[in-house]
Amino acid sequence: MTPTGQLDGQIVLPDRVLPGRITFGSHIETITPLPDAPRRYILPGFIDTHVHGGDGADTMDGIEAIETLARFHLRHGTTTILPTTITRPWDDVMVALRNIATVMERGVPGGPRIHGAHLEGPFVSPHKLGAQPPFPVAPRPDLVAAAIEAGCVRVVTLAPELEHADTAITAFSKAGVRVSLGHTTTDYEGATKAICAICTAGGIPGGTHLFNAMSPIEGRNPGPVTALMCSDEAYAEMIFDTHHVHPATFRLASRMMGNRLLFVTDAMRGTGLPDGPSQLGGQDVMIRDGVVRLPGGSLAGSVLTLDVALRNAVRNGASLPQAARLVSTNAARYLGLHDRGAIAVGKLADFVVMDEELIPESIHLRGQVEIFKSIHTI
Repeated sequence: MTPTGQLDGQIVLPDRVLPGRITFGSHIETITPLPDAPRRYILPGFIDTHVHGGDGADTMDGIEAIETLARFHLRHGTTTILPTTITRPWDDVMVALRNIATVMERGVPGGPRIHGAHLEGPFVSPHKLGAQPPFPVAPRPDLVAAAIEAGCVRVVTLAPELEHADTAITAFSKAGVRVSLGHTTTDYEGATKAICAICTAGGIPGGTHLFNAMSPIEGRNPGPVTALMCSDEAYAEMIFDTHHVHPATFRLASRMMGNRLLFVTDAMRGTGLPDGPSQLGGQDVMIRDGVVRLPGGSLAGSVLTLDVALRNAVRNGASLPQAARLVSTNAARYLGLHDRGAIAVGKLADFVVMDEELIPESIHLRGQVEIFKSIHTI
């Protein structure tokens, strides 16, 4: 097969940066070292497993909104995305899942790949809602069956202390859905038990926005954070905008978890818009200096994009290959997406080309240039 494109630059491989040339069609055909290559970086397309909105749109708003937020995040390097629900009345959640399934099936013209949905709510603790609206429910078997039947749920956030959680963990895991512990009051023992149950059912455990909406690490109360970090099987999300998690805490988690840590945005509808009032799940929030808060002062999602998260990681000690794994490779492994997440022969030709300041210059999806402009002009 004759390749349809080529890119020269500093190729960010999983273990090093290689000056070279990539030739590709819809997939990568060859990677060839070059003695001299342009000072631009070629990274695998980013994967966001937890994103509510952006550019004024929210997953819960409907099909057009899902397409809008997806296109927005593509401009920041995200080539695979999981639109994420929020805790609302169950009928509203099911409408959102059906909308995501529709967008998955037909695709987003000029947008990223929609791999499926992250069901973040309503199976969360009423005592650890964070910015979730007050509509939590227990994961009853009928609700779990309906969510699975929607055909699009790839990740579910679940508080393991809830009634019916044990049967829900088994059902979701057997259906191939990643069960992610979050918005939970559970302790270390409860989290460890849930992780074991997920693995026993053939699933891959996860943690939703590590350190946020869960008990902290204490000397005599290690909590779910310790259970997730010490497990050899569990992955965990992190919102690394430096507001949700301190840089030192990021370095600790990265050292403990290695390739089991993945960055997400948890971005809400105001992402990409000027500071000011916005909404999350029907609740009023205020965006100020890049931080989103409820009227009471609690953090309420983020206005993060994954290119910013990558730059934050590099500024705080991560090598560029490590940062690329945090925004792409690790999420691909977590989701079982073996065709993407790294630059290697045979993988999908999804690339983010960045300048020396790690600002996106162009986004390639399916071997085609979808975006070609500086992020400063967006």
